Amino acid sequence: MTDTASTKTPLRLFNSLSRSVETFESIVPGTARVYSCGPTVYNYAHLGNLRAYVFTDTLRRTLAWKGYDVTHVINITDVGHLTSDADAGDDKMEAAARTQAKSIWDIAAHYTQAFKQNIADLNILEPSRWTVATDYVPQMIAFAERIAPQHCYELPTGLYFDSTTVPDYGALAGGRDDAANARIDPVEGKRHPSDFAIWRKSPPGEQRQMEWDSPWGKGAPGWHLECSVMSHDTLGHPFDIHTGGIDHREIHHPNEIAQNQAFHACCGGDESVTPAVAGFTGARWWMHNNFLVDRAGKMSKSKGGFTTLFSLIDRGVHPVAYRLLCLSAHYRSELEFSGEILGTALTRLKRMVMAVEALKARDTAGQESTVNVNLPILEGQFQDAISNDLMTPSVLSILDQLLAEKKTSTAIALRLIKQIDDILGLNLLTLTRADLRIRPNDATITETEIEAELDRRKAARANKDFATSDAIRDSLTARGVEVMDGDPLGWEWKLDLN
Repeated sequence: MTDTASTKTPLRLFNSLSRSVETFESIVPGTARVYSCGPTVYNYAHLGNLRAYVFTDTLRRTLAWKGYDVTHVINITDVGHLTSDADAGDDKMEAAARTQAKSIWDIAAHYTQAFKQNIADLNILEPSRWTVATDYVPQMIAFAERIAPQHCYELPTGLYFDSTTVPDYGALAGGRDDAANARIDPVEGKRHPSDFAIWRKSPPGEQRQMEWDSPWGKGAPGWHLECSVMSHDTLGHPFDIHTGGIDHREIHHPNEIAQNQAFHACCGGDESVTPAVAGFTGARWWMHNNFLVDRAGKMSKSKGGFTTLFSLIDRGVHPVAYRLLCLSAHYRSELEFSGEILGTALTRLKRMVMAVEALKARDTAGQESTVNVNLPILEGQFQDAISNDLMTPSVLSILDQLLAEKKTSTAIALRLIKQIDDILGLNLLTLTRADLRIRPNDATITETEIEAELDRRKAARANKDFATSDAIRDSLTARGVEVMDGDPLGWEWKLDLN
């Protein structure tokens, strides 16, 4: 996938640690180690969750295009994540198991598989390694034992990290605001509001489905501990880039950093690789994507009624249309979601597929034109845009210009389209019109039946039998098929998405 020209423009990425765009240089030349916070598998991922993995996939593809050998880790959280995202409330997995009257292990297995299916449907590359929290509990206990004497204290409810024992706690968040503080539920005995649980003891007389013996009693690890341990085990500390949603920037990631600082102080490390921000953070770059916002507010599983990728597919929307929607906004910008906006993305994807199909047909037929002088310009603009903190909206605009070029070398144009699509991951060289016609789950008519009725309607119109033509159209409409007379895309029909 690497193109020689791709290395000419330095890759610049926004680092949440410094709140600035910096030139990326990996710790070990030629390699890039990336850790992404994965899902808590108590429910289906909503579309806002999945935006994070489209962003991370774009980052990974760009790093590979720049010539880096990428090791990418995504974790699966199947224990330890509380309903409050802090230190009070119930474990999300335990709560889901009770609500659904299933084993917590069955809950985890089902929603893990569902998440991996979402990843495949969005054409997101499989990570180099999946890690599962429950596989790492012994390592978590050992990690906690190393930092506890200097950085933790014990309460009846568990082992807590004293946030004042590390320098510049919360620097990643840029200081705690009221919204962040509101997410931290009070726990009796905590020394400071920002202290957090390393190990949560099982309540007296209560047996959880997931609990382990530890030096602090039977219980389960804290959510924040998991990522510090799994990233350390799989990538080492320090590694290059840690990614996640912007909501993690306020609590989860600052707590990870605090743990990493404590472990580094207790166990030693190479000070020469310590980032500019005071203290050892574990990763050189911390990168965060912004929220997906629907018109009713930020998407959240905890509020219920969230939209999943499965629900879009059930309505007949190809999942790559959602990927295209994500790419149409910069990853650090909020992205608005609605059925209308998604429909616009699907139409844009159709236009791209048709343009590429036409270009491939010309290439097969040997209809070659002279080299278009705009192609090298567009290629340079593409390289500049993607190297400028993954500016995918600009890349899409450049791709639109490329696809609109009429007199051009088909071979060179297709090569440039592939280069761009290797980053965007839209599969433009393999997607077809037929692929984009996904039958809604509740549709009562097949494509063969639709095409047959449209052929009959064309014959009626050719014979000026407009009564029969209108009757066929009305019949199709009643069955959820919109006949698209005069559609500039030439699509002819679509199944109703409402």
